[in-house]
Amino acid sequence: MTTAGQCGLRPATRCSLALCAALLSGALTACGGGGTAAGTTPAAHRTTPAEICAALVSYWAKEALKGSEWAGLDWEQKGLSNEQYALHEEVVAAARAEQAKHGDAAAGALIDRETAERCAAANGATGSSENWREPDWTATGTPPS
Repeated sequence: MTTAGQCGLRPATRCSLALCAALLSGALTACGGGGTAAGTTPAAHRTTPAEICAALVSYWAKEALKGSEWAGLDWEQKGLSNEQYALHEEVVAAARAEQAKHGDAAAGALIDRETAERCAAANGATGSSENWREPDWTATGTPPS
């Protein structure tokens, strides 16, 4: 009986196929099949903490505004720092008010604008885990049983 993904091939056969695929991929890249012009390298793009913050916070703020099933995740599950979560809550409150007055498009624009400005001002708002506290038992050195 074979398990999923093995396709009924012996281990040596699977290994040989993987090796052939890797060699073929390398040969194609060496022969100019890599997708870039000879002698050029793609421009490196570095994402700043402020850009990452703005992308995360604006995404989750828009999800909250539309009532997505994923909007109920906590800040850790969303990948936000405590500081980013605080920005998120402020932006969502402002966006809800904007949505009530001027509609969804205006609220979305406010989210993009506010998150970009606030994340840049906070240099990515990466401060986190302020809420973490040592468990009570660490003072005694004995965990509860």
